[in-house]
Amino acid sequence: MVHVCTVTPISLTVGANRIVPAVAIPHPLGNPKLSEQEEFSLRKKLVEKALKALATPVSEQTVFED
Repeated sequence: MVHVCTVTPISLTVGANRIVPAVAIPHPLGNPKLSEQEEFSLRKKLVEKALKALATPVSEQTVFED
């Protein structure tokens, strides 16, 4: 499982094993200030990062930063 979150310390506290930092608390998977195409690219990047995290073997909690 991959936990996409805005506050990674909480994910670490609850024991998530694969953590992908999101954008911001009010808009974790987007940014309403971006154009439609820019927001699509941002969301695509986050989903691709989460899929890569899911496919990566881990033996301990791992935060998948850029």
